[in-house]
Amino acid sequence: MKYQVKITGLGSDALAFLGDETNFIIIFNEDAPPELAEISVLHTKCVLNEEIQSGDTLKIGTKEFKITKVGEEAAYTLRNLGHCTLDFSGEEAAFRPGCIMLEKGEITAEDLTVGTTIEIF
Repeated sequence: MKYQVKITGLGSDALAFLGDETNFIIIFNEDAPPELAEISVLHTKCVLNEEIQSGDTLKIGTKEFKITKVGEEAAYTLRNLGHCTLDFSGEEAAFRPGCIMLEKGEITAEDLTVGTTIEIF
């Protein structure tokens, strides 16, 4: 297991980026500054045990997604802040340095409830 956290809360706008036009969530440690917490899926703190790579798997609850690309800053921000953008668009190029790009898939509000585990392996 490279990374494992539990969702502890959702900011008021955390699900605003899920949909047809955009399909991503922002995750952050539960002690995120208030202005960032508003747009984030908040989670427990965790140590990043190994570098994340293309081909790894991200699991949210029971749904699994292959990682297609890891942005150049994603491992750093995940390790230090529990922060990155999880993009479910299926693209193979990272749109932003802090993105982890995932195979195209559907993630819903029901998948992002308090207590749900997010894992990378």
